[in-house]
Amino acid sequence: MAKLDILQADWSDYQLIDSGNRRKLERFKDTLLIRSEPKAWWAPDTDKEQWGRAVAEFDDVSKRWKYFGRKVQPNWDMELFGLRFQARLTDMSKHLGVFPEQEPHWSWMHQKIREANREIRFLNLFGYTGVASLVAASAGAKVTHVDASKPAIAWGRENQQRSSIGEAPIRWILDDALKYARREIRRKSSYEAIILDPPSFGRGPNGEVWKVEEQIADLMQLCKELLSDKPLFVVVTMYNLEASALMVQNLISSVFKAGVCQSGELVLPHQFSTKVLPLSLYTRWIAS
Repeated sequence: MAKLDILQADWSDYQLIDSGNRRKLERFKDTLLIRSEPKAWWAPDTDKEQWGRAVAEFDDVSKRWKYFGRKVQPNWDMELFGLRFQARLTDMSKHLGVFPEQEPHWSWMHQKIREANREIRFLNLFGYTGVASLVAASAGAKVTHVDASKPAIAWGRENQQRSSIGEAPIRWILDDALKYARREIRRKSSYEAIILDPPSFGRGPNGEVWKVEEQIADLMQLCKELLSDKPLFVVVTMYNLEASALMVQNLISSVFKAGVCQSGELVLPHQFSTKVLPLSLYTRWIAS
């Protein structure tokens, strides 16, 4: 029987204070916020006074942040591995530019790249605002970052400058992930490490439609073709509620025959209870 691992984020700039009733109370640096969380089915552990410390809450109906009468800085820097990247409150999205539950992956791959002691070409598909790309670059990798959102690419470039690694070899590519992967194969490009965080649904810069349940298997085959003859790892995370960690592991193990698969969930521990909030499924494939 497959063993599933639970990986908890451990990052001083972030804390999950509480969750429940499909919401979560979080601290990003020094700012407390409330966001919806469809996976928080239970009742909160803390009272209204604790939740009342939040300075803003995202309203999923109006798609706007609702402020509670306090002065709120719309953006601020967060730090990890000496890197600096900006969290922002933006209209139309509850996301702040960083997914803290991914911290175990960032720490793990930072170590794996450094310990490889050789050139590592790192491909980040669906790269968003580039935290994983910055971590890989800071560990010494040559990074290619691909995302279909022009604002996300611009945000990632800003994060690179904030981190004072402007000279690091990071290519910021605005493109559809599938189309880019196919072009790279035609160009006979290859990578030692690949990380991808595909959304359930999305659109490319030219209107290309992405549906994870229909296209993830094809994309994983492309990733296999993109690996060099000395691969290091492939990391896949997935947030959609209908998937399971075993589904992802079965797919990855069927594509990458050799090596080792590690699968499980990325979770956030609560400040005032022993519960953890499950957020993302993952599988790591590690070359043998």
